[in-house]
Amino acid sequence: MKQKTVSLVLGSGGARGLAHIGIIRWMEEHNYQIKAISGCSIGSVIGGIYASDQLDKFEEWVDNLDIIDIASYMDISWGVSGLIKGDKLINKLKEMLGDCTIEELPIKYTAVAADVKNEKEIWLSKGNLFDAIRASISLPLFLTPIVIDGVELIDGGVLNPIPIAPVFSDNTDLIIAVNLGAKPASDKLVHKPTEPSNGFSLLNKSVKATKGNQSGMYEIADSAFDAMQNTIARQKLAAYPPDYLIEIERNACGTLDFHRAEEKIELGYKKADELLKDLKS
Repeated sequence: MKQKTVSLVLGSGGARGLAHIGIIRWMEEHNYQIKAISGCSIGSVIGGIYASDQLDKFEEWVDNLDIIDIASYMDISWGVSGLIKGDKLINKLKEMLGDCTIEELPIKYTAVAADVKNEKEIWLSKGNLFDAIRASISLPLFLTPIVIDGVELIDGGVLNPIPIAPVFSDNTDLIIAVNLGAKPASDKLVHKPTEPSNGFSLLNKSVKATKGNQSGMYEIADSAFDAMQNTIARQKLAAYPPDYLIEIERNACGTLDFHRAEEKIELGYKKADELLKDLKS
């Protein structure tokens, strides 16, 4: 049976993006050949690691992360442009997976970042892989921006949370995109902790309003960013519709719930199977 070639678009959404791994695993098992990847934020991470043929090693590592491990990679920045420098995490990935350039990757790869000063997307398809990833994950207020070629770059999800445009003219059989900001599932389907189960739970408590049931600072910022991304995503999908769109509910887990990797990987696998199972033959 002839392999179906795919341009895969991996969206932004924090720890929900671990579902990207499950989606890729399903494709590997069902005769899909991923020929190109475009990703932003967590999508650029998973996509870049897959493109460098290191997904097995990364999956094993992330499966064993706990909350203490996650906190240990949060190297506090004492500057004004973000809470976390991100150096410890990127250096760990380089040490574990090896460093390389995008040009060396066996498949086409684009990480999408944002140049907010000039209000435009930046497509990073050459140069150091982990520099591109670091730019694409620079979530405002959380991770400090990175400068590449004299341009200060932040998280690509600010301008394009599902970056389909970089692969729209690819000569592949299918464009499959993953939206990590789909309509929330009911509480019966998705675990909803009483307190944020991510690395910012202490911060959220510390700034929680003392009167009424007002949300904490982190909760407000996280919800606002999700709302912004979801609005932009709908516009981008209308302009560049993929052949298939796999949707992960935006309340599937908290932004920093990377200690729930196994659960999210299984969710991605399940979602891919539900949408694409009729294409198996």
